Amino acid sequence: MQVLINRFIELCKWPIAVYMLLSFPAYIQSLAYFKFTSLQYVALFGGFFLFFISRSMMDGSVKANMEIVAHEFTHAFFALLTLHKVKRISVEGDNSGGTIAFEGEGNWLIIIAPYFFPLFGMVYMIAMSVYTSFAPSNLILNGVLGYFIGYHLDTVGSQIHEKQTDLPKVSYKFCALFLPSANLWAIGSMLAFNTRGWDGIATYMKLIQYLNAKNFDYVMALIGF
Repeated sequence: MQVLINRFIELCKWPIAVYMLLSFPAYIQSLAYFKFTSLQYVALFGGFFLFFISRSMMDGSVKANMEIVAHEFTHAFFALLTLHKVKRISVEGDNSGGTIAFEGEGNWLIIIAPYFFPLFGMVYMIAMSVYTSFAPSNLILNGVLGYFIGYHLDTVGSQIHEKQTDLPKVSYKFCALFLPSANLWAIGSMLAFNTRGWDGIATYMKLIQYLNAKNFDYVMALIGF
């Protein structure tokens, strides 16, 4: 089963990259549909800026260690998700990096996952869903979600550089096609969750499909079809 999953993921690699590239305008346009003036988003942006304030006061080694741990755990999460048994996760003592060992040959999704998927934010969203089933959502929860959005953007930004060993494994061309829209998808999903939970994410994905269809019709009309 693991081999079949890997083959399927590899088969989907470039079609997904092209789709994400074509969807980039829709992800940008979708930002206009969020009501950023609502109190829930004001609280979210408060948490977002609080992260960068706290980051400026954080010890460099602590920050690096947190990023490495998040990076390796995201690799591990997608390894498990695609039925690979994780054997070892380690972090270098000097905070220069980390390694993960798992059974099987792996796939590009495991390699690229830390560069677009907000694992800590996702864990928080799941925990928040459990909590809000017993208590109403409040602005503090919105602010904490904003903090995790800030953490995700900072982590991804600091990890994408010329010395990063993961990116050449999937090719820089693929990264250029896939990662911009993938990160917009992640951020847009968290923004949608901020006000309407998981239903908000479902609505957000429908919005992206609507905008893609609208953009396609516009291009077809523009070239005379």
